[in-house]
Amino acid sequence: MSLLTDLVTAVRTGGVRVVDLTSPLSEETPIIDLPPERGQPWPFGREVISHYDAAGPTVYWNNIRLSEHTGTHFDAPVHWLSGKDGQDVSQVPAERLVGPAAVIDLTAEAADDPDFLMRREHVEAWQERHGALPEGGWLLYRSGWAERQDDPAAFHNGRHTPGVAPDCARWLAEETPLAGIGVETVGTDAGLAGEFPDRPYPCHWYFHGAGKYGLTQLRNLAQLPPTGAVLIAGPLPIVGGSGSPSRVLALVETAPEGA
Repeated sequence: MSLLTDLVTAVRTGGVRVVDLTSPLSEETPIIDLPPERGQPWPFGREVISHYDAAGPTVYWNNIRLSEHTGTHFDAPVHWLSGKDGQDVSQVPAERLVGPAAVIDLTAEAADDPDFLMRREHVEAWQERHGALPEGGWLLYRSGWAERQDDPAAFHNGRHTPGVAPDCARWLAEETPLAGIGVETVGTDAGLAGEFPDRPYPCHWYFHGAGKYGLTQLRNLAQLPPTGAVLIAGPLPIVGGSGSPSRVLALVETAPEGA
């Protein structure tokens, strides 16, 4: 058990930093903006059960209402047609919720073009600098979009938000050892991905078809190194669930003083 004891000690003493990648969840949290003819997810809402009052003199608690895909959330394979025979969120093995993180920074590209699509050559250039994508790990796509989360209009941007090119999504899902992809935007796909002619919503289609996962509305990716962090995702194990709001953390080893 010395390995785990050392980890706890490192967290307590600052040798390992815990970075919260989760966007705070409230009534102001932006949710996906779908065409009106589509089914609509619920935004976060709450109703007080009691607040140290006649309904419960010693207790404060709330009922909450939201969709499985509100705020920072986890997408399970059954979320998409291509993965309909795969795992629901309660069936995802616990060990798959912990894995190494690879962070690719494409903020400059997305700043110049809100419809920017990450392509295979971007990932291959990253691999030339940092090594292979991690086995059972997550590719975290930093686009700068997290900085917009407090302004819903800027965050949605008329559905003009960055994403992944279809051929890149297929390659990542089918030919790399990743467990999943994480993004700062409201969904794993570009805002206009529903209009892609050959494969709409390619991240959803290919990743879930390959039994892999998605994480959305992440923040604080700038605090992570390109490699070396460990990601921990904590979705609710909803039986039959297509996904779940999640607390997502990263463990980052800090450099010794003077290094």
